[in-house]
Amino acid sequence: MAKKIHIKRIYENAAPDDGYRILIDRVWPRGMTKEKAKLDEWNKDIAPSTALRKWFNHEEDRFAVFKKKYSKELAGQSATIQRLKKIAAKENLCLLYGAKNEQYNQAVVLKEILMAG
Repeated sequence: MAKKIHIKRIYENAAPDDGYRILIDRVWPRGMTKEKAKLDEWNKDIAPSTALRKWFNHEEDRFAVFKKKYSKELAGQSATIQRLKKIAAKENLCLLYGAKNEQYNQAVVLKEILMAG
């Protein structure tokens, strides 16, 4: 069974209970240093494609369609999904993103997929 999978903006301070910290953005967050990010991994491949990210633009009314399209993209990342599930089984997993919108972003979708058995 998974430990805790949580999502957090990269701009929030790292905490001891974050566990494994993975940035799931394709673009490095503006103004963030590698030292302050305290990442275990930066995985650009699991981030939404550039075209999908630009189309979505974190607009709430597009989230349902974004979620479907991003889920399809993630279906092609099964090895990475399985690896993240294994990490989450051993320790807390913190999915980090740069977007300002805390409710409508790729971390919300990825967490849902990781939690779904």
